[in-house]
Amino acid sequence: MVDVARFERAMSRTPRLRERLFSEDERRRDGVELPLRSLAGRFAAKEALIKALGDSDDITWHDMPVVSDPLGNPGFALHGTAATAVESRGIARIHLTMSHDAGLAIAFVVVED
Repeated sequence: MVDVARFERAMSRTPRLRERLFSEDERRRDGVELPLRSLAGRFAAKEALIKALGDSDDITWHDMPVVSDPLGNPGFALHGTAATAVESRGIARIHLTMSHDAGLAIAFVVVED
């Protein structure tokens, strides 16, 4: 869970944080920059994935981009150390849901073997 106002303050204080946390493709949809509340949801998703994996194992933020399928359903496009961590744990499927309302962004991740 992410407090959207706090997330926005962090983004304002540290302008490069957006690029450190999210890939260019992750920050945009149809060429338009996503609103900060959507990025807060994506950050919550990445944090939820790390918790579901048990630890970060040197996973970088760019190794676990949040993507949408053609129907708009969220998921991850894992690569690098994130993909290696998932494979080494025998995880076959990752489920992700995200939402934002009332100043909070939340994400929930379930992994299956």
